[in-house]
Amino acid sequence: MKKAIVIVIGAALLAAGCGGGDGDGDGGSAAVEPTAAAPGSTAPQTPGETGGTGQNVPEALRFKGETLDGEPFDGATLAGKPVVFWFWAPWCPKCIAEGPDVAKAAEKYGDRVSFVGIGGLEKDAGRLQGFVSRTSSKGLTHLDDRTGDLYAHFDVAAQSSFVFMAPDGTTSRASGPLGAAELGRHVDELLG
Repeated sequence: MKKAIVIVIGAALLAAGCGGGDGDGDGGSAAVEPTAAAPGSTAPQTPGETGGTGQNVPEALRFKGETLDGEPFDGATLAGKPVVFWFWAPWCPKCIAEGPDVAKAAEKYGDRVSFVGIGGLEKDAGRLQGFVSRTSSKGLTHLDDRTGDLYAHFDVAAQSSFVFMAPDGTTSRASGPLGAAELGRHVDELLG
């Protein structure tokens, strides 16, 4: 069932607008192991479950993955702080265009908001790394989602997409491309 969902999401991503590339989602070494259903704004936390920060961990942050550098990543480490998840693919022109603005926003808000790039639906890890270099977004944490598991976990069906998550786990979403002003508006709303 899960593989079928990933395949459907992959097909939807290709049809949804960025097109091109070979982001067929059947690649690689992603070590993503979602541990909860897709996030929602209802009942975002399970009492008593805490992350490394001692904060309650919203359901959406209960996943494990791997960075593009091959390091393990636990979503629970993001608990207690607002998070901007940016879903991109290296063959997506909208993603490439907005990458520098996302990097600037991460630099501007980085002390108050965590920014996490999720590079997905691409079987070649080198293309994921190339995207990060080309978009000057090396300052962000980027997760390897070549399998599409995180896209499915967050119920994302198109790139470029953003999920803005408050510390309590409530979310809002936006589709890109988001320019600097619009991205800043969303982050300001997230901060209240």
